[in-house]
Amino acid sequence: MEDYITIIFRTCFLYVLILIIFRLMGKREVGELSVMDLVIFVIIAEVASFALDELESPLFDSILPMIVLLIIQILSAYLSLKNKKIRDLIDGDPVLLVRDGVIFEQEMRKQRYNLDDLCQQLRENGIASVTEIAYAYLEPSGNLSVYKKDEKAFVYPLVVDGDIQERHLMILHKDVDWLLAELAKQKITDISTVFFCIWEENKLHVQLKEH
Repeated sequence: MEDYITIIFRTCFLYVLILIIFRLMGKREVGELSVMDLVIFVIIAEVASFALDELESPLFDSILPMIVLLIIQILSAYLSLKNKKIRDLIDGDPVLLVRDGVIFEQEMRKQRYNLDDLCQQLRENGIASVTEIAYAYLEPSGNLSVYKKDEKAFVYPLVVDGDIQERHLMILHKDVDWLLAELAKQKITDISTVFFCIWEENKLHVQLKEH
């Protein structure tokens, strides 16, 4: 009987603790979880399982790893917020798979993403043929973002958190010198002060960082 009471107490306690930990980690849809999020969630589940299986072990032995995982996740989220390169390393970066109806086979191989996956996600997006696509991006979450040719053109971020997105400049057939010159026209000489910058309707739209 005492074991059952212990199991009930630990289950309720761990439920509340894990709920608090997940709330502190921030809101994110299941489909948008990063690899690090999934790893942390799996480890927490294993630790919670250990706490219920090993009733003789102190409960603190299970609580401590959860707190450490929470600190790791919050720290990585903070670093990701402050640095685009770290964010790309942890969460990944969207990959262009289709442009103007042409499938980039090499990119699909790098992502281990096959034609069946592509066709399935196109159907889920209501796309009947790849020839209808202007751009299709494989997001870090695994979702496919599709833009049809008759829709508004996809807008590329050129600067994110003070970091120049050179790959996007290449897609637009621009270079860093061109970007710096355009920013200079708006009296912006320090790229690190730019929070977000896009090229839309033949002009730059810039938002500076808050001080």
